[in-house]
Amino acid sequence: MKKRENVGNFRNNGQTYQPYKVPVGVLDHDFPLEELGRFAPFGVYGVFKDQGFVVGVGLSCEAAVFGVEVVREWWCVQGVVEYVNVLKVVLACDCGGSNGNCDRFWEFGLQKLVNEIGGDVRVLHYPLGMSKWNEVEHRLFCFISKNWAGVPLVSAAVIVSLIGATKTAGGLCVRCVLAEETCERGLKVSDEEFDSISIVKDDFPGEWNYVICQKT
Repeated sequence: MKKRENVGNFRNNGQTYQPYKVPVGVLDHDFPLEELGRFAPFGVYGVFKDQGFVVGVGLSCEAAVFGVEVVREWWCVQGVVEYVNVLKVVLACDCGGSNGNCDRFWEFGLQKLVNEIGGDVRVLHYPLGMSKWNEVEHRLFCFISKNWAGVPLVSAAVIVSLIGATKTAGGLCVRCVLAEETCERGLKVSDEEFDSISIVKDDFPGEWNYVICQKT
């Protein structure tokens, strides 16, 4: 997940072409506007295809739940088409936040996803403090930030349009959709549900590298 952005006519660092001496007017403070909320982009980057898939959600959403939903959405829209007859999906994730290795929702949600797609999911967590090594940062979100630099993010529609228009000379293309649904707060994964996860951890370090398997 990229950092949350305030939605509204706020200053956005960067430069754009404008008529001479006709600057873009923005608000003088960046206090969040309650009626517009904030925008949190969740992204999946396909290393071999150089394709990004971004889903934007608001703060009313449970982060870990939507982290799994983004993977599910990506698989249903792109993954199942681009990777035909795949036997295992490999996810390289940060070690904290919505897809952290200690988040019960993340692992329990992946178990549900594995049962749906009929294939195992291998998860490789980057060590703590190493998230900037993740390809989703320096091969996807950095170009998204460059593409919208200097443009006020006045609405969710504008943000989705700017993300979807992100391209590079190397062939990167990005698809962006807006999540309309919200998630109930206060959800918990019980001990019984957590123990039911079919997980196989590597010998070292098992807390960072593991496989969520189909339940037989």
